[in-house]
Amino acid sequence: MGPLNGVKVIEFAGIGPGPFCAMLLSDMGAEVVRIDRKGGRGANKFDITSRGRRSLALDLKKPEGVEVALKLIAKSDALLEGFRPGVMEKLGLGPAEALQRNAKLVYGRMTGWGQTGPLSSAAGHDINYIALTGALHAIGRRGATPVPPLNLVGDFGGGALYLAFGMACGLFEAKSSGKGQIIDCAMTDGAASLMSMFYGFKAMGMWTDTKGENMLDGGAHFYDTYETSDNKWVSIGSIEPQFYALLLEKAGLTDPEFQSQMDRSKWPSLKEKIARVIKTKSRSQWDSLMEGTDVCYAPVLSLSEAPNHPHNKARGTFIEIDGVIQPAPAPRFSRTKLEVQGPAPTCGEHNEQVLDDWGFNAGEIAALKTAGAI
Repeated sequence: MGPLNGVKVIEFAGIGPGPFCAMLLSDMGAEVVRIDRKGGRGANKFDITSRGRRSLALDLKKPEGVEVALKLIAKSDALLEGFRPGVMEKLGLGPAEALQRNAKLVYGRMTGWGQTGPLSSAAGHDINYIALTGALHAIGRRGATPVPPLNLVGDFGGGALYLAFGMACGLFEAKSSGKGQIIDCAMTDGAASLMSMFYGFKAMGMWTDTKGENMLDGGAHFYDTYETSDNKWVSIGSIEPQFYALLLEKAGLTDPEFQSQMDRSKWPSLKEKIARVIKTKSRSQWDSLMEGTDVCYAPVLSLSEAPNHPHNKARGTFIEIDGVIQPAPAPRFSRTKLEVQGPAPTCGEHNEQVLDDWGFNAGEIAALKTAGAI
C-alpha cells in the first residue's frame, strides 16, 4: 500500500522530528524498522508519531549489535537518524561505514543546527531553532512577547517534513544514478525556508519587524481571530476584496470606515469594531451565517472538537487506532491507497521477526541473544 511500498528504511530511535519523519514515510507505505536501544522505554499506543513500524532493540555498544545494524543497512534503501553530529560516527554507523556497505543508501541526518557551523554541537529545541531564523520574532501580538507556535515550525515543519522531502528526492535520484548520498537536514534551514514569502514581503516593504501590524500576523482586522458571546473563538481571513465585501455583508458591518480595507492606520479601530460585533453572537450562530461561504471563515476548534467536525468526518481526516484518535495519513493519492501499518511498537517487540525477515537464520539469532546484542 502507498507510493513508497517496497522502500526499506532503517530509523535510529530518537525524539520529535525523527520519529515524525519516519511516521510520514511509513504512512506512505515504506517498511520502516526502528532500531531501539536495548532496555529502552520504547513506545506505546499513545506515541502516535511512532506508529506504523517494527522495533528491533539492539545494544550498539556491542560489536555484534553494530554488525546487525550494518547488515540491515546493507539491505535498506534509506536510513534516518537524529543524533548530535558525530554520535553515529562514534558508534561505527556513520555515513562512511554505511555507504561502504550500501552505495545506494540515502542517509538522512536530522539536527537542529545542522552538521556544520559554530552552533552545530550545541543543545537546542524547536524554540531556539525558529528564534534564529526570524520566525519566532514575527509571531505574537503587538507589544507582547513572541509566541511559540507549539513545535510545528521547527521540529515538524522545518525538520521532519524537509527530511522526508529530502529523502524522497534522494531515493528518486538514486534510481537513476545508482548512488546514495547524505542529507543534512537542519531545522534552522527548514524554518528559514518556510519564511521565504515573508522575507520577500520584507524586501518589498510590505512587512515590518514590529509584531501585530502586518496583514498575516493579526495586525489586519480582516485576518484574525475573534471571541464570541459564549467565550469561544472564530477565525476570519477575508483578504480578497470580494471576500471582504461578503464579510461586511454577513456581519452587518455598515460603518463607512470599513471601506478603507487596506488603510493600515485604521486597522486597530476597525478591529475593535469587528470584535464588538462578533461578541454579540455565539460561535454556532456565526457558523450558521458564515461557514461554507466565501468569507474565508472557520470556527477555532479544540483538539477535542476537531475530529467531530462534519468536514473532517466526511473526509476521514482523523482515524482511531487501538482506541486512540489520531490524524490520518496525508496527503492522498488517487491510485495508491494509504494505510497506517499498525500502532506504535514496544521496545524490541519485533526482534526475531525483523531479523528473520531480513535474512538472519535461527543460529545467528540465537548467537545474538547469547551475546546480549538483542
